[in-house]
Amino acid sequence: MPLHTGKGRSVARALKDSLDYMENPLKTDNGELVSSYECDPMTVDNEFMLSKQRYASLTGREQERGGVIAYHIRQSFKPGEVTPEDANQIGYELALRFTKGKYAFIVCTHTDKAHIHSHIIWNSTALDHTRKFRNFIGSYRAVRRCSDLICAEHGLSVIEKPKPSPGNDYGKWLGDRREPSQKQMLIAAIDSALEHKPVTFAEFLALMRAAGYEVNEKRKHITFNLPGRKPMRCDTLRGDYTEEAIRERIAGRRVVPSAGRATTPTSVPSTPRGPGLLIDIQAKMQEGKGRGYERWAKLHNIKAMAQTLIYLQEQGLDDYAVLKEKSSAASARFNDLSDKIKDLDARLSANAELQKQIVTYSKTRKTYVEYRKAGYSKKFRALHEADIILHQAAKKFFDGLGLTKLPTVASLRAEYAAMLEEKKQAHRDYRQAKGEARELLSARANVDSMLNVTDRPEREHEREPRGPTL
Repeated sequence: MPLHTGKGRSVARALKDSLDYMENPLKTDNGELVSSYECDPMTVDNEFMLSKQRYASLTGREQERGGVIAYHIRQSFKPGEVTPEDANQIGYELALRFTKGKYAFIVCTHTDKAHIHSHIIWNSTALDHTRKFRNFIGSYRAVRRCSDLICAEHGLSVIEKPKPSPGNDYGKWLGDRREPSQKQMLIAAIDSALEHKPVTFAEFLALMRAAGYEVNEKRKHITFNLPGRKPMRCDTLRGDYTEEAIRERIAGRRVVPSAGRATTPTSVPSTPRGPGLLIDIQAKMQEGKGRGYERWAKLHNIKAMAQTLIYLQEQGLDDYAVLKEKSSAASARFNDLSDKIKDLDARLSANAELQKQIVTYSKTRKTYVEYRKAGYSKKFRALHEADIILHQAAKKFFDGLGLTKLPTVASLRAEYAAMLEEKKQAHRDYRQAKGEARELLSARANVDSMLNVTDRPEREHEREPRGPTL
């Protein structure tokens, strides 16, 4: 599938967004399931950019606006049939065979779902910087045939005759002899984005932009379009792909099985584990809710109070002061872990950026030394402008950090690995703290409601973990 920049993004930003998702250490076993060809996983986006700049210098042709910057395929395997390491090796073999070793690529195997799958991205610019990869008629079928052949060689199962699914997604694409329509491509992109389990609609839109789609939210109906194509309104897709349906799928109120129609959406979100929150029935009735909702809400409140009492008894929280103290402590721990993860994310990003700049500086140093020996010749600069600009940008980056001596890439990678392990542990603690805080704060809120406690100012600093709202 071709990757485009999308509206409002540079080539560098588009590459970074896609590669950051692919190389997510929480999905790739701390980066162990990442392999590459003729590029370094830590600096792959910079190396892709450098090759494009050299291509422009050699050929005089610039990157087309909205043009293809790379190609992305996803190779999935039957659950339980292959190890993550073998899946990564097979993905590497597929990319090498299909590109014939003429294009740099990276393979990232994800293990965060029941089916192990690999994301493969290869640069649209060739390694010799003289040509670009061009999609051809039947390229989807060619990729599939190559993948099926390699899987058969490794004794793995393949789909003999892919059948069209209700959503007309990739099975439809690979089975048809004609090129997929714009509608089919958009539906497939929406399904792919929702497979990443976005928490909010804004996160879903970010995933669509990462896939190369331009998103226009200023109109009455959201529109999506690929550069060079006409915009398509989301509401024209109907069924499980309207804006309302997508929001319901994100919230878990609409389930779309891999085969078959969507189940009937329910009007009320499922209750989270632990005690559910009481509903302010009077306020809801003032908002215009009917008698049917009032009856349901009263029954819900009875069940929620029963759950709360059972929870308090099981946790030994018979004393309100103890409940108040524990809920405040749980909330504070959740907030501290949230801040810790944000801090680690920032430090990891800074470390990765420094590594990239050091590698770029090292690779372009020889050219810059020759440029200096040539007396900063304009003719020499015109021939090697891309390398010179990258070298100067790296030097400016180091000066901005106040670095007089550069650390080694090996030491930075060791530091990155240590921080990554710390972040993984913090995420595990965060998930546990989130559940505990949600239960305790829900129980306390229910007790406060029963006792008519109104100490809101005291509790403003307690951020309740995100969850379904009533």
